Amino acid sequence: MEFTFAHNNLNVMDLDQSLQFYQEALGLKEERRKEASDGSFILAFLADGRRHHRLELTWLRDWEKDSYNLGDNEFHLAFETDDMDAARAKHKEMGCICFENPEMGIYFISDPDGYWIEIVPAK
Repeated sequence: MEFTFAHNNLNVMDLDQSLQFYQEALGLKEERRKEASDGSFILAFLADGRRHHRLELTWLRDWEKDSYNLGDNEFHLAFETDDMDAARAKHKEMGCICFENPEMGIYFISDPDGYWIEIVPAK
């Protein structure tokens, strides 16, 4: 028996805003979408065009709170980049860098819902 990563899910308050952020910040593109027949949810699956793993963004129509409980942001996504300097400059320009750790050579960006995304150099 084998298992392979399929996707990670993040719930979002504004799907269009999140889609725009992930496209601009990380180059992810919507690959497919599933919408409930009653309009109660939309699932958007984003891909980097190179790997099988997907990011699923879930919008829930009937969510009644102003945000999602993100805990202490100890769980996060991580993306590798082949150009840390250019990536950091782009994210600084976007105003989405929320934490930097120069000693480790990494930094984090925050999406519109406050989820943290780690940016690491390619190995």
